[in-house]
Amino acid sequence: MNNLIKDAARIPVNAPVQTLSINPVTLAAEGRGLPLEMRITAPATGTDLPIILLSHGHGPSLYIPSKDGYAPLASFYAAHGFAVIQPTHLNSRVAGLAADAPGGPLFWRARVQDMKTIIDRLDEIEAMTPQLTGRLDHGRIAAVGHSMGGQTVAMLLGARLTDIKDPDARDVNLIEPRIKAGVLLAAPGHGGDSLSEFARETYTALNPDFSHMTTPTLVVVGDADVNPHLTTRGADWHVDPYTHGPGATALLTLLGGKHGMGGISGYDAKETDDEDPERLAVTQRMSWAYLRSALYAGDPAWAEACRALEQHADAHARVDSK
Repeated sequence: MNNLIKDAARIPVNAPVQTLSINPVTLAAEGRGLPLEMRITAPATGTDLPIILLSHGHGPSLYIPSKDGYAPLASFYAAHGFAVIQPTHLNSRVAGLAADAPGGPLFWRARVQDMKTIIDRLDEIEAMTPQLTGRLDHGRIAAVGHSMGGQTVAMLLGARLTDIKDPDARDVNLIEPRIKAGVLLAAPGHGGDSLSEFARETYTALNPDFSHMTTPTLVVVGDADVNPHLTTRGADWHVDPYTHGPGATALLTLLGGKHGMGGISGYDAKETDDEDPERLAVTQRMSWAYLRSALYAGDPAWAEACRALEQHADAHARVDSK
């Protein structure tokens, strides 16, 4: 029960269930510099659980960019049937490497590899966590990423990348076919002239090519998500994955939404610049519905959610499709 939402509560989801959180789950990872630490949140019971890999951003908070952030998303997805695996990437302030370490400050390549490593070693992860042994559906894997996590997930979905300062990073293709669908939350748009002078010099890997992103994708943006420290454009910069990605079948625009999308990164967190329970609930429910329909052929969750949004919550968001 959530007394803080009214309109978004009419977007249908399945009944919530009890969940459990397993933390930390740690994998040795040769050549990474640090072990790979994860939190797993999942329904307390049930089998054949679809999987969401949740990639954190590169925000200013000390703990949110890690396995310990994004509880509003992880808890919601788990309560409604997904096993959510949250890696701590190397750009994490609390448990990563120094920004000037090789690959820093964004560690874009390592971030993608973290997600692939998790999929490669799902059997090992299950063996380490008796609460999950034999309960995960390895054939139904999705990925969700916020901000820099959105770029990480975009690459797994087929987007390519050129790091303008790395001669070995030209049109890099790291698509992961085992991931069947994805959600990009406030992901970076195109590089080049779209970037601010600061971003061009500091974040030279913010240079994606979405024309190869063929995996089914929901792009979520806020129409007030303006980031002058990163881009010379307005909020439309974050729409680029939808505009140019052939697999990006739907765009969810949060009206009045900023980079925090109502509070996805944490409850009552200073990083949330637009805390709003209705906006958060729209993001949770619509992204859940998209992934349900993308992973289960014939599942009507997305169509039903879109109808309910239009009928009952159109003051908060709209959906475009192609």
